[in-house]
Amino acid sequence: MAELNNRGGESISESKKRFGKKKIVGIGLLVVILAAAGAAYWWVFEYNRVGTEDAYAMADSAQVSSRVTGTVMQVPVHNDYYVKPGQTLLELDPAVYKTSVQKAQAQLVRSEADVQALQVSVSQTDIQTKAQVATAEAALKAAHDKHRATENQLLEFDSQRAAAAAQFSLAQKDFKRYEKLFRDGAVAAQRLDEARTKFKQMQAALDAVDARISSENDSLAAIEQEINQAEAQLKSSRADLYKNDIERYRLASLKAQRDVYRAELDAAQLNLSYCTIAAPITGFIAQKSVQVGDRIQPGLALMAVVPLQEIYVEANFKETDLTHVRLGQPAVIRADIYPDYTYHGKVVGIRAGTGAAFSLLPPENATGNWIKVVQRVPVKISLNVPPPPGYPLRVGLSLEVTINTSDRSGRTLRAEDSNAKPQSQR
Repeated sequence: MAELNNRGGESISESKKRFGKKKIVGIGLLVVILAAAGAAYWWVFEYNRVGTEDAYAMADSAQVSSRVTGTVMQVPVHNDYYVKPGQTLLELDPAVYKTSVQKAQAQLVRSEADVQALQVSVSQTDIQTKAQVATAEAALKAAHDKHRATENQLLEFDSQRAAAAAQFSLAQKDFKRYEKLFRDGAVAAQRLDEARTKFKQMQAALDAVDARISSENDSLAAIEQEINQAEAQLKSSRADLYKNDIERYRLASLKAQRDVYRAELDAAQLNLSYCTIAAPITGFIAQKSVQVGDRIQPGLALMAVVPLQEIYVEANFKETDLTHVRLGQPAVIRADIYPDYTYHGKVVGIRAGTGAAFSLLPPENATGNWIKVVQRVPVKISLNVPPPPGYPLRVGLSLEVTINTSDRSGRTLRAEDSNAKPQSQR
């Protein structure tokens, strides 16, 4: 009986020991399974991944403002309206600018008429003056030719007078000799008459040559006066050429003034066109702060056009998380507004500085009161496809971003040839 009790007690003790060992093995196995599951989860979901909740939806919104001063006449859009490029957002009262356009047009027309009139006058006067100069030069040349011809004629007459004077002197001597001889009775009266006749002929011939010389001298004096008149006319005509040059400069001045009026007309037409403010991009109206009747000034923000179809993500990662982040790496985005929907994108830019470096009051780390703070760097992430209509993203929404850093072959800085064109050129 005692032996049976001892054997039964030993059996119960051994059973408890075996159960304890199995429990320990089971717990160990469970720990191993949980560790393996945790490792698998870390490998699949955490390894080569960095994430942040400091991320927001962003868009390159267009701030709409006026280029001219004016009173608002129409505002055909309201907040949340969808608009396309060129669609009218605002209209200003154009009356003042229409008047400016009309005034500029009138000034341009008058200036154009002045230019045309002076241009015709200059052209005609230039032709006439050049003709006068040519005529005066020809007249002066002809007068000089006549002067030279008259001088040559005088030289010839002087030679003739010398010959006639010699003959006259000889005839005079013969007449006086025959006259003496006749008184002495040495010659007949006929010989005296012949000598007297020849003397008178030679005297007449000399007088004729002297008359010709006197006439040619008078002609020479008249020709010299003609030369003086031709020279004066030529100087006057050449002076008119200088006057034409002055008129041409005046014409150039009028043309420059016409160009000024044309530029003023262009500016007035531009200002008139600015009375209609159109949407610069496609998007949704936001922050509208203008009403009909408002008096607005240039540069004052009136509304914004938000291109939600081109929305992107700006995630602010810790600097310690960016060690392996590269351009082109895939990213998973979740929005707090849609907890059950996932967006997919890729890294397209890493900011050239930390957020603190570009803040309004950047830190002065050299002052001595320095505390090391992990900085954050904005990372731009573009969506692979625009958000679907059922899950639109809006500017400023909070996001959670996770980047897969497995592929580290990309750049950390954009290449020069990879710069995207501005939105206006897309």
